[in-house]
Amino acid sequence: MIEARHLRVLRAVAATGSFSAAGRELGCTQPAVSQQMKALESSVGTPLLIRTGREMRLTQAGEALVRHAAGIIAGLTAAEEEVAAIAGLRAGRVRLVSFPSGSSTLVPTALAALRAEHPGTRVSLEEAEPPRSVEMLREGDCDIALAFRYEGAAPEGDTGEWDDLVVRPLLVDRLVGLVPEGHRLARAGSVAIGELAGEPWIAGCPRCRGQLVEVCRTAGFVPRIDFATDDYPAVVGLVGAGLGVAVLPELAIESVRPKGARTVTVEPAVRREIVALTLPDLAQVPAVAATLDHLAGAATRPSGN
Repeated sequence: MIEARHLRVLRAVAATGSFSAAGRELGCTQPAVSQQMKALESSVGTPLLIRTGREMRLTQAGEALVRHAAGIIAGLTAAEEEVAAIAGLRAGRVRLVSFPSGSSTLVPTALAALRAEHPGTRVSLEEAEPPRSVEMLREGDCDIALAFRYEGAAPEGDTGEWDDLVVRPLLVDRLVGLVPEGHRLARAGSVAIGELAGEPWIAGCPRCRGQLVEVCRTAGFVPRIDFATDDYPAVVGLVGAGLGVAVLPELAIESVRPKGARTVTVEPAVRREIVALTLPDLAQVPAVAATLDHLAGAATRPSGN
């Protein structure tokens, strides 16, 4: 295997014509230059220099290697500089996947702060709900996945475990009730979920829908779901039009103006844990670590827990 340090010595010898002059240029001794040249010739399996008294000239193989050495060393230097830039957060790329309510609340604040501090770091954003976002992380399609799980529930679709991942807790997000402005419970301070048993329901994403059904079953009824949509503004619009009631995470309410609808506290409390996930090796990458820190910073807001 040819080593870059040996190529640098060969170029110096070719340029100066002697081991001693090459040593002076490189800041090392003449024996050290001789030793490295012997190691290089041993690596390539052929002589590179012809020694005639005090003079030296390149063999045909030596000429070929010197010709390529400039490009090889330049490429290595460029690679070293790029890696140093990434390590120093002067450059770098992070692929982030988030669920929609996280994309509209936590992510903008975090990325604005990251850009202000490290303008050379670039972050791409794609939306996916867990467990798909967690699958994308494990498959190498992203570097950070913003995900959530409901308290007391295993991470659905993730073989019941996040143990192989680095889990950065961000916040606890409480589900709140959403009823039309003219609803009989619109001005209630707190509503037991059972009081909504006879109402038509508008359900959210599949995971939230499953949680809704589970909570209602615990309260002794099965919700009549008239509409189901992954689009939180659509849920709010349907409730505001008087077509039913819903429960939504507080993060979702933050990102949508609930026109024609009112939020109410629902009991018993249902909470979901919001986390940022990454792989152990990726957690050591400076740009990924900085993004995790800024996501945690964006999450330091009053929560409904």
